[in-house]
Amino acid sequence: MHAFFTALGRFTVKFRWAIVVVWIVGTGAAVHFLPTLSSVVNNNNQDFLPKTSPAVAASNLAQPLLGKSSLAPVIVLAVRKTGPLTPADVAAVQTEAKLAAGVTNVKKVLFFGISPDHRALQLEVLANVAGFSPIAAENAVNALTATFPKANAPPGLRLYVAGQVADEVAQNEASKTSGNETQELSVVFILLLLLLIFRSLLAPFITLLPAVFVLTLSGSIIGELGSHGLKVSEVTQLLLIVIILGAGTDYGLFLVFRVREGIRDGLHPSDAVALAVARVGESISASAGTVILALLSLLLATFGIYHDLGIPLAIGIATMLVAGLTLLPALLSIFGRAVFWPSKPRPGQAQGGLWGTVAGRIVQRPVPTLVIGLALFGALAAAATLYTPSGFAGAVKAPAHTAAATGDNLLAKHFPQSSANPTNLILEYPTSVWNDPAVLEKARASLAASGLFTKINGPLSPGGASIAPAEFEHLHALLGNPKLLGPSPPAGVPEFAYQQYRAEAQFVSEAGTVTQFAVSLKAGDPGTTAALDAVPSIRAALSKAAAASGATNNGVAGEAAALYDISQTSDHDLTRIIPIAVILIALLLALVLRSAIAPLYLIASVVLSYLAALGLSSIIFIKLAGNSGITFLLPFLMFIFLLALGEDYNILVMTRIREEAQNHDLKEAVVRAVGISGPTITSAGLVLAGTFAVLAVAGSSGPGGDQVRDIGVGLALGILMDTFLVRTLLVPSTVALLGRWNWWPAKVRPGTASPGTGPQGPARLGGPADSPGGPDGHGGGGLNGGGGPGRLDGNGHGRVERSSRPPEGEPRPAATP
Repeated sequence: MHAFFTALGRFTVKFRWAIVVVWIVGTGAAVHFLPTLSSVVNNNNQDFLPKTSPAVAASNLAQPLLGKSSLAPVIVLAVRKTGPLTPADVAAVQTEAKLAAGVTNVKKVLFFGISPDHRALQLEVLANVAGFSPIAAENAVNALTATFPKANAPPGLRLYVAGQVADEVAQNEASKTSGNETQELSVVFILLLLLLIFRSLLAPFITLLPAVFVLTLSGSIIGELGSHGLKVSEVTQLLLIVIILGAGTDYGLFLVFRVREGIRDGLHPSDAVALAVARVGESISASAGTVILALLSLLLATFGIYHDLGIPLAIGIATMLVAGLTLLPALLSIFGRAVFWPSKPRPGQAQGGLWGTVAGRIVQRPVPTLVIGLALFGALAAAATLYTPSGFAGAVKAPAHTAAATGDNLLAKHFPQSSANPTNLILEYPTSVWNDPAVLEKARASLAASGLFTKINGPLSPGGASIAPAEFEHLHALLGNPKLLGPSPPAGVPEFAYQQYRAEAQFVSEAGTVTQFAVSLKAGDPGTTAALDAVPSIRAALSKAAAASGATNNGVAGEAAALYDISQTSDHDLTRIIPIAVILIALLLALVLRSAIAPLYLIASVVLSYLAALGLSSIIFIKLAGNSGITFLLPFLMFIFLLALGEDYNILVMTRIREEAQNHDLKEAVVRAVGISGPTITSAGLVLAGTFAVLAVAGSSGPGGDQVRDIGVGLALGILMDTFLVRTLLVPSTVALLGRWNWWPAKVRPGTASPGTGPQGPARLGGPADSPGGPDGHGGGGLNGGGGPGRLDGNGHGRVERSSRPPEGEPRPAATP
């Protein structure tokens, strides 16, 4: 591996200009020819349910009423501002129904009746949007809206879109803005932080530039996959931004800090770049590998959001790894010392600083450090028992001031028994209810007696106005299938009764064996935690109503039922995937560290910090903020990302300790490694935690803001604890306690460094002023002792070039780019 990354380092330096051109042309072509990521975002969480879930079974049961589950309902609402609807209004709505039926992908147009106040009329347009494909849904809603002027509505009659699909389209549009805000704020935050870290003008931009390239390129690649069936949720879109900008900047920091270290040790900038790739290339690759393995383990999930999260984010990280090992070294080689201007990395500058001092105290007293740390983390981990899952609220509400929000408000006003987001109770009977409507009254009475519903809209109350069972049976005998009726009643049939009967098509199937009740929940909006918790009771109440009325099958459909099933599926996935991810990452750590012992406590440290972060989040959001719960996505995403991203820092500090241990005793190696890598880990942790904090701020203003806030804050807290406590305190103290057992079964002893691989190899001018260069490539001589800058020989080993160097204080020749 060392030989491979040494060769890669030389390659990127030699062909630096060609590498930059390839990245620019490739990214530009992807943006031009491939779709954008935001164009395929799917915010319909029900569409991510496994096919075996009860909510999906209920949707399948309702197919005789509403068709296949791929047919999504768009409500078209006609409202007269003043006075009752006129025959001309009804005729205009009928014209609109014909126009809507001619829209591409529209399969059915159902008449939903006149409102009890006689001022509004409702149509339901069923469109094939390929499982709530965002592009197809947006096209359908826009095409329907475009037909409104052609209906020639009389003065005073207005047409609106409403319902879940219209809300989804409005939300997807808002999510594009939310994603752009998250990306822009993240970039600004990272740049400002990097300016403080490097104290130079160019280094922040060069460090961040590869991540920006990757974000653009991978977004186009994922967009192309999304257009061919890969489901991409808003969570995926936002996390892709954060993980690429955060993790990409981390990898950049690993490399740039090592380049600066090489320049400080006397290397020519190009050699410093090549050496940095040789030294940290494996660490960066292993860090990316842990993230990719954790993400690919999500393919075993049954919940679609988790399952479909793995491939897009793994693509992003893999692309970031390639950029970190090619594009970034090429840029650093091109700009040379100018990267760090106006600061000037000078040979012999002190390394270690604060973290070296802290590490020195830790290795002298490792037991108290470890005990205090475990006690603190244990107390926070105990608070994880306070965690209560909440729903994914906000997924079915259009943003305020949009046309869909206006339509939803008018729907609630004129159809008080209806809802833009109802919970659907489906019942299947052995014989037709058209001839035995008494069973419908028994079912309705049983549901009302449960006390779980504030509104019950069903076959005997379409649109909110009641129809007696005898009249229901009479109208069916007289008029037949309600789906086939036109806008005007035959002679002798009252207008309002006729229009109400036409609306029966939504509640009773043509054969009369499948019926539905559209209800509003006493627990509240279907997206709330209270509604989610009420689902078992709702299903029990429906089963009781089915038994009372003679139904042979039943099911609860709608957002509340879907969220409940999602939460249950999420918990199942958590217990199933976490052990697999732990084993995979432990094996990778064992290979990278050549140890069977170190991966055990490194994984344990991540698990402990995960539980502590979840406990702290529970205290903040549930105990202090008074929320009913935290989004059920947080525990799963927090574990996956803390496990994967937290190991980045483990790998960096442990590989550096191992490197230093080849030339120093273990305690001194720990002090040196933590002193040198501490600033890198601190900087990387602040960048990553900051990007998650930006996600919490920017994402909270978009659709599903509460859960995005929970995810952002929870992950930021976990990363900060990893950065400032676990990697720089607990892990070093554990290493100091275990001693040589850290590397078992391998043996790492001082003086075993191979040529060119020790920490004082080609990057350092090691000996006193009068010492010669050593056989391992250590530079002989001191800064003023005639020792020239270190160079790499043809084998990637260190050597020293003798050259005249001006004494300190005298002008130095300009650095070669």
